[in-house]
Amino acid sequence: MSDLFVEPSVTWNRKLHEDMKVKDWIEPSFGKFPAAVDVVLTGIPLSRSSISASAASEYPDFFRKAWHLFTTYSIDENVDFRDMKVVDVGDVKMHGTNILQCHANIEEAMKNVLSECPNSFYVQIGGDHSITAPIVRAFQEHTNKRIGILQFDTHLDLRATDSDGPTNGTPIRQLLDAGVVRGEDVYNIGLHGFYNAPSLIRAADHYGVNRITLKDFRRKGASVLIAEVMAELATKVDIVYVTVDMDVLDITYAPGVPASTPGGMRTDELFDLLFEVGKYEHVGGMDFVCLDPHRDSREQQTVKSGVYAFLQVMLSRFMHVKK
Repeated sequence: MSDLFVEPSVTWNRKLHEDMKVKDWIEPSFGKFPAAVDVVLTGIPLSRSSISASAASEYPDFFRKAWHLFTTYSIDENVDFRDMKVVDVGDVKMHGTNILQCHANIEEAMKNVLSECPNSFYVQIGGDHSITAPIVRAFQEHTNKRIGILQFDTHLDLRATDSDGPTNGTPIRQLLDAGVVRGEDVYNIGLHGFYNAPSLIRAADHYGVNRITLKDFRRKGASVLIAEVMAELATKVDIVYVTVDMDVLDITYAPGVPASTPGGMRTDELFDLLFEVGKYEHVGGMDFVCLDPHRDSREQQTVKSGVYAFLQVMLSRFMHVKK
């Protein structure tokens, strides 16, 4: 296995039985990259690049620790998706102080995963939002295809890189400035409130980023909105990459994010949106970012919501893509 990966600190004993738990379903594969796999899960424990003080680097482990709380059966859809093969290849190795080296490690590790596990769906668990830029760079360099981004976020993440550096506030700007993606191929859903400065709106206008406010989403509903966005993207790009910043959720539902805000999405709204996203075959990968388990409630409501969101996508892909 590549020396860019390390085993997570969480270990478990898989027990296969009728009442399958997620902890027994996801296979540890830290010593190898299996080629014939539906989904590859990678932890990216980086949060030194967060503008807000953050322990989002701890989320990959907390994400895994919560697996025992969930089963592979959805009572809403009356579907058990245990037959989907999902492997956890561990965490990308981070440098202790050098953020640029961390990003280089992420990019190289993702190229490794893409090369060794072809034809899979790729899920990355962050980490702060800075991880999205090296991941998408790896996708573009490996595939040499046009990539669109579907972003669920309270923020535009278009801060200027020359003044802010490669932080969690600049991943989309990094990709646009480097020509890795085009502004017209970026769709940000969930913007709301008083959290984006006029300079960021000007940047979004300059690059042609598509902005869909929370109010816009609620007018249309999840199925109509995602169908419209995916139809537009299908005419322009080859691959859609989805990035879920958990701060898109209202602080009431997600206290465990560094930039928690009032006025955001409810968890059920995010779950519905992600179920719709999972229906589309040209969605090639996604990440979940900016979730700090140490800020969370004692009941770990944000951590659990992150796992639930991930499972919504797995369920939908099993129902609409894998079959």
